[in-house]
Amino acid sequence: MPRRPNISRQTRLLFTALLERPLDWRHGYDLSKDTGLKSGTLYPLLMRLHDQGLMAARWEEATRPGLPPRHAYRLTAEGAALARDLALPEEKAADGADGTVPA
Repeated sequence: MPRRPNISRQTRLLFTALLERPLDWRHGYDLSKDTGLKSGTLYPLLMRLHDQGLMAARWEEATRPGLPPRHAYRLTAEGAALARDLALPEEKAADGADGTVPA
Protein backbone atom coordinates (compact mmCIF):
# COMPACT_ATOMS: atom_id res chain seq x y z
CA MET A 1 0.00 0.00 0.00
CA PRO A 2 1.52 3.37 -0.99
CA ARG A 3 2.36 5.84 1.72
CA ARG A 4 0.13 8.85 2.22
CA PRO A 5 1.78 11.87 0.57
CA ASN A 6 4.00 13.88 2.85
CA ILE A 7 2.33 17.25 3.33
CA SER A 8 5.07 18.96 5.31
CA ARG A 9 5.95 22.60 4.77
CA GLN A 10 8.95 21.43 2.72
CA THR A 11 6.62 19.45 0.44
CA ARG A 12 4.41 22.49 0.02
CA LEU A 13 7.43 24.66 -0.82
CA LEU A 14 8.47 22.13 -3.46
CA PHE A 15 4.95 21.91 -4.90
CA THR A 16 4.73 25.70 -5.06
CA ALA A 17 8.02 25.91 -6.98
CA LEU A 18 6.98 23.15 -9.38
CA LEU A 19 3.59 24.75 -10.04
CA GLU A 20 5.29 27.93 -11.27
CA ARG A 21 6.35 26.00 -14.40
CA PRO A 22 4.36 22.74 -14.29
CA LEU A 23 5.34 21.45 -17.74
CA ASP A 24 9.07 22.11 -17.41
CA TRP A 25 11.55 19.45 -16.37
CA ARG A 26 13.48 20.87 -13.39
CA HIS A 27 16.85 19.88 -11.91
CA GLY A 28 17.29 19.40 -8.18
CA TYR A 29 19.83 22.21 -7.97
CA ASP A 30 17.36 24.68 -9.48
CA LEU A 31 14.61 23.48 -7.15
CA SER A 32 16.96 23.87 -4.20
CA LYS A 33 17.66 27.47 -5.18
CA ASP A 34 13.95 28.22 -5.67
CA THR A 35 12.81 26.64 -2.41
CA GLY A 36 15.80 27.14 -0.12
CA LEU A 37 15.69 23.42 0.73
CA LYS A 38 19.01 21.71 1.41
CA SER A 39 19.93 18.64 -0.63
CA GLY A 40 19.48 16.34 2.38
CA THR A 41 15.83 17.39 2.52
CA LEU A 42 15.09 17.95 -1.16
CA TYR A 43 16.37 14.74 -2.77
CA PRO A 44 14.69 12.30 -0.36
CA LEU A 45 11.48 14.29 -0.85
CA LEU A 46 11.80 14.08 -4.64
CA MET A 47 12.41 10.32 -4.43
CA ARG A 48 9.46 9.80 -2.08
CA LEU A 49 7.10 11.78 -4.32
CA HIS A 50 8.36 9.84 -7.34
CA ASP A 51 7.72 6.53 -5.54
CA GLN A 52 4.18 7.74 -4.76
CA GLY A 53 3.53 8.50 -8.44
CA LEU A 54 3.27 12.25 -7.85
CA MET A 55 6.54 13.13 -9.59
CA ALA A 56 8.03 12.04 -12.91
CA ALA A 57 11.81 11.73 -13.18
CA ARG A 58 14.17 11.21 -16.10
CA TRP A 59 17.88 11.36 -16.83
CA GLU A 60 19.11 14.17 -19.06
CA GLU A 61 22.43 14.10 -20.83
CA ALA A 62 24.90 16.80 -19.87
CA THR A 63 24.97 19.92 -22.00
CA ARG A 64 28.78 20.07 -21.88
CA PRO A 65 31.26 17.23 -22.46
CA GLY A 66 32.73 15.67 -19.34
CA LEU A 67 29.75 16.41 -17.08
CA PRO A 68 27.55 13.59 -15.80
CA PRO A 69 23.91 13.17 -16.75
CA ARG A 70 21.42 14.86 -14.42
CA HIS A 71 18.05 13.87 -13.05
CA ALA A 72 15.15 16.13 -14.02
CA TYR A 73 11.76 16.20 -12.32
CA ARG A 74 8.22 17.42 -12.89
CA LEU A 75 4.82 16.75 -11.42
CA THR A 76 2.54 14.07 -12.82
CA ALA A 77 -1.13 14.98 -13.41
CA GLU A 78 -1.98 13.47 -10.03
CA GLY A 79 0.91 15.35 -8.42
CA ALA A 80 -0.14 18.65 -9.97
CA ALA A 81 -3.71 18.21 -8.68
CA LEU A 82 -2.43 17.47 -5.18
CA ALA A 83 0.04 20.37 -5.39
CA ARG A 84 -2.78 22.79 -6.23
CA ASP A 85 -4.79 21.49 -3.26
CA LEU A 86 -1.83 21.80 -0.88
CA ALA A 87 -0.34 25.08 -2.10
CA LEU A 88 0.79 27.36 0.70
CA PRO A 89 -1.99 29.74 1.77
CA GLU A 90 0.00 32.81 0.72
CA GLU A 91 0.51 31.27 -2.74
CA LYS A 92 -3.21 30.51 -3.11
CA ALA A 93 -4.03 34.08 -2.11
CA ALA A 94 -1.52 35.43 -4.65
CA ASP A 95 -3.15 33.33 -7.38
CA GLY A 96 -6.71 34.10 -6.30
CA ALA A 97 -7.26 30.37 -5.74
CA ASP A 98 -8.69 30.99 -2.27
CA GLY A 99 -11.63 32.88 -3.71
CA THR A 100 -10.10 36.31 -3.22
CA VAL A 101 -9.07 38.68 -5.96
CA PRO A 102 -5.34 39.54 -5.93
CA ALA A 103 -4.57 43.21 -5.35
